[in-house]
Amino acid sequence: MGYEVAGLSVCMFTGHRPKNLPFGYCEDDIRCIKLKVLLKNLIKEKIVYGGISTFLTGMALGVDIFAAEAVLELRNLYPHVTLTAVLPCANQTVKWSVGDVVRYNAILNKCDNVIKLQQHYTNGCMNRRNLYMAKNSDCCIAVWNGSKGGTGNAVKFALELNLRITVLDPVTFEVYEI
Repeated sequence: MGYEVAGLSVCMFTGHRPKNLPFGYCEDDIRCIKLKVLLKNLIKEKIVYGGISTFLTGMALGVDIFAAEAVLELRNLYPHVTLTAVLPCANQTVKWSVGDVVRYNAILNKCDNVIKLQQHYTNGCMNRRNLYMAKNSDCCIAVWNGSKGGTGNAVKFALELNLRITVLDPVTFEVYEI
C-alpha cells in the first residue's frame, strides 16, 4: 500500500480525457455537471468516512482536472486535506490550448506538492505516472467506462497493487467498487 500522511490514507485519481467522455469538451453539458457533482461527493465521502487526507492527480485534461478542482474546493471545508500533482513530464501542456494551460497553472499553484517524474514527454511516461500514483496510494477513484487505454491501464495497476477502487461510470453514472 501507499504512504500515509499523519496516519491517514492517500487516494489517486484516474479518468478519461474529454475526447473519451460522452460530453466531450462541453463542461456546460448536464452530463458533465452531473459527473462533477458525483465526483466531488465521492471525494467528500473518502475524506469524511475513509480517512483520506491526501489526493494524487496526474493533471491530464478531463477527469484529472475535474478531480483536482473538487479537492481544492473541499479543502475549504477540510483544511487538513492536501493535493499533490504528479506530472508525467514537465512539458505536459505543450500542445494544450492557452485556456487549458491557464487552468492547469492555476491548479498547480494551489497544490501542496508537485512531483515531476521527468522533464520531457516520452512514450510510456503517462503509464509511469499512473504506476507511480498507484504505488503511492491506498485507494483509487476511477471515472472509467471499462474501456482499454490509459485509464484502463491505471485501473489495472491499482488492481495489481490491491488498492480499493471506486469506479464512477461516466456514461451510466453507476458507482461501484472493484
